[in-house]
Amino acid sequence: MNTNSILFVLTLGSLMAAVDTTIVLLALPTITSSLHTDLLSSIWVLLAYMIVISVLSTQAGRIGDLFGKGKIYNLGFVIFTVASALCGISTNIDMLIIFRIVQAIGGSMLVANSSSIVADVFPPNRRGKAYGITSLGWNIGALVGIVLGGVLTTFLGWQYIFYINVPIGIVAVLLGLMNIKDINKVNTKLDIPGAILLGASLALISLSLMFIAASGTSTDSIIELALGIALIPFFLLNETRSKYPILNLKIFKIRLLTYSILANFLQGIGGLSLSFLLIMYLQGVRGLSPLDSSLLLTPGYVIASILAPFMGKVADRGKPGIVAGIGLVFIFITLILYFFLLTPTTDYYLIIGISAITGIGSAMFWPSNSTAIMFHAPKEYYGSVSGLSRTLGNIGTILSYVLSIVVATLSIPRNVAFEIFIGTTTLNGDVSATFVNGLHFAFLISSIIIIIAMIFSFMSGKTQESVTK
Repeated sequence: MNTNSILFVLTLGSLMAAVDTTIVLLALPTITSSLHTDLLSSIWVLLAYMIVISVLSTQAGRIGDLFGKGKIYNLGFVIFTVASALCGISTNIDMLIIFRIVQAIGGSMLVANSSSIVADVFPPNRRGKAYGITSLGWNIGALVGIVLGGVLTTFLGWQYIFYINVPIGIVAVLLGLMNIKDINKVNTKLDIPGAILLGASLALISLSLMFIAASGTSTDSIIELALGIALIPFFLLNETRSKYPILNLKIFKIRLLTYSILANFLQGIGGLSLSFLLIMYLQGVRGLSPLDSSLLLTPGYVIASILAPFMGKVADRGKPGIVAGIGLVFIFITLILYFFLLTPTTDYYLIIGISAITGIGSAMFWPSNSTAIMFHAPKEYYGSVSGLSRTLGNIGTILSYVLSIVVATLSIPRNVAFEIFIGTTTLNGDVSATFVNGLHFAFLISSIIIIIAMIFSFMSGKTQESVTK
């Protein structure tokens, strides 16, 4: 088994997923104009993808446990690649959103099984470095997506932000079929009722949150949210009675695993909202284009890319939860700095410097947290735990997006908030200052969330054995 080839394919998957997120965000204004639609419709090209990955990740991880992680991962790459081509040939917004949903189905199969494949292939004392390398793929992908999004949309057309996935996907599929094989398959069955209950619950919760961000609270969105939450006890009851649960609740008796998963979830809310809020500041207050505002934050991505493999090796030496917790300290520092120092005229060099601190924190947190989670996960539930972690991380991303939009709409109209988000309008005068004050409030909330995540992460490492054992 060629572990380097396996790691290359997994890193390529992380890179493609990251490219596809940032590259679509920058192309939304062009997509809106080209397909003759409105902004609130075109933004679902981004949101539908986020929701589907959030809903399906846990199930995709468990399916990997049952039928083979390598098989499901490679199939996910095939679906993702074919759907990318279909997105490119879409002639209206409805077609594009539908094919983005199909693309997200493939994406969920990729992200849900990636961490568990690393856990299968690499021994505990080498996983941190492996996770650091896959994190490198994510950071490079986010950076490449920023640059490619501007270049391809400007010179070739928005369709090519999807076509670019096709040749990369073909190479990845061929390499994956040759190198990623099924390991630790579980001889059991799929929990269909559990999958339906969990999927329905997550779909209702995610959709309601997105509608709240898009249109504000309404009777329908509140009912959807309540129904989604109400289904959770039924799912848990089913899991306690199922002979083949999609998620064995006994894993939550492993306290250190639970702490690491909660840290991942909370970091998704507090840490990722930082990126959304800062982009809205740069585009809405400072009047930068989406490309320029994203490029201003690239030092953070570059530093995270350089440091992630090294920080993963540090986590391999023992107590990855502590390393992840220190990473959260750096992210907390960035939020506090923005809270005190961000004004309508803050020097760009200061923002670049603070984003570099964010990069250090991200490089420490992601590979270390993944190592901590998979170190404590039972081998027969690697896929489920990996999928659950990814599900909660994606729900955290949705919540961070909702937090950003809701805070923005406290001081400006909702349609203006969306225009700022995709970079088609700017603010002036008193409105600009009021908006920045609202961002300060959001930074404060995010910092509190990160403190809680920090506590869980340090608790996960407090009594944790060295991963070298």
